[in-house]
Amino acid sequence: MIRRSLIAAVLLPGLAFAQDAPPLDQRADLPPAPLVSEALDSYPGVLSAAARIDAARAQAGALARGSQEVSISATALRRAVDREGSFAEFDATVTRPFRLPGKAQLDRKTGAAGVAFAQNQMADARHQAALALSQQWFDWVEAGALAASDTANIAYLARALGAVERRAALRDAAALDVDQARAALSRARGQRADALARAAEARARLAATFPSIPLPPDPPAPTTPAEPPMGFAALAKLVIERSHEVGAAQAMADRDGFAADRARAERHADPSFGVRAFSERGGTERGLGVVATMPLGGGYRRFQADEAAANARAAAQDLAGVQRSVAAMAAADRALAETRLAGWQALAQSAEAANAVAERTIAGGKLGAIDLADVLLAQRQANDARREEIAARLAALRAILKLEIDSHVVWIDADDHGEGSSAAP
Repeated sequence: MIRRSLIAAVLLPGLAFAQDAPPLDQRADLPPAPLVSEALDSYPGVLSAAARIDAARAQAGALARGSQEVSISATALRRAVDREGSFAEFDATVTRPFRLPGKAQLDRKTGAAGVAFAQNQMADARHQAALALSQQWFDWVEAGALAASDTANIAYLARALGAVERRAALRDAAALDVDQARAALSRARGQRADALARAAEARARLAATFPSIPLPPDPPAPTTPAEPPMGFAALAKLVIERSHEVGAAQAMADRDGFAADRARAERHADPSFGVRAFSERGGTERGLGVVATMPLGGGYRRFQADEAAANARAAAQDLAGVQRSVAAMAAADRALAETRLAGWQALAQSAEAANAVAERTIAGGKLGAIDLADVLLAQRQANDARREEIAARLAALRAILKLEIDSHVVWIDADDHGEGSSAAP
């Protein structure tokens, strides 16, 4: 009976798995959406990109206004003439260049495309910040989940070791049983120490990177992964449709295209018109007239146009490359989410099977048919399977959330796009 009680003492109720996740709109393993929005809006990279929007708008205004400004040139002098004396003279000219028809429209289009590029760049910066938050948050959650599992394991192994040591003191248990229980406890403590170190590191990094999100002392427990209601295929399609990388590349291609058209138009230089007034020989000779200047375009303007055209072709190919990259990312996101979910399901079944083996081993030990060493081995295998299940669970949660972030259905700005913009966990 004593040996059976020793075996029963090492049973780990902690082998039970996490409870099912709450509904998607009550995700307890993620920070509240308002706090996420505030953290992303105040992220330095996002604020920097927002400032560049202001710069792009100022540049668009300058292009719309044009660089054709009024120029004034004047000369005042005193001329001395032999046998006639000296005379006060002056000459003044006011001129202004005028853009030829069509150039102003191209300038406005170039500026608008620049603003669109900056806006997409800011949205993509927010998107990248969301991915960073997701990565760091789940680093913390995973380490915390492993530490919690190890803590439960240690608690029951400590009780088992205490029971074995008491029986050994009464010479009712072998020294080998004490050594085996002590070794199992030491191993579990080492695992927990590693998990706690990873949790502390992840929490420190998360708090420093996103200081506006208040962090509880312990990370939340991970929920059960599941395919989102929209489905993986629909989310992968939205990754392409809502990509700000594609939007930025399209805006850049448009801007370079308009710039190339503008450079071709600039081969015909803008004329300048003005008024000239002069007074000579002390006012005895005076004049007022109109002046005009027409620069003659040459090889310099031609090469500038060629350069702009080449840049426009390069931007078009950059756009094609970004479109391929985003399409590949969408396909990879979908494949990773599907396979990570399937992998977690397989490991969850494996962990359940390992738990069942441990329970049957415990039952056999109670009947005296199985030694304590075999019970500890089955228990360790069940604990390792549970840790593998936790890692697979977090891998699936990471992959699914990345697909949702890339498709802009979670953690997005309210005015990011139309329908679906308010969805958030």
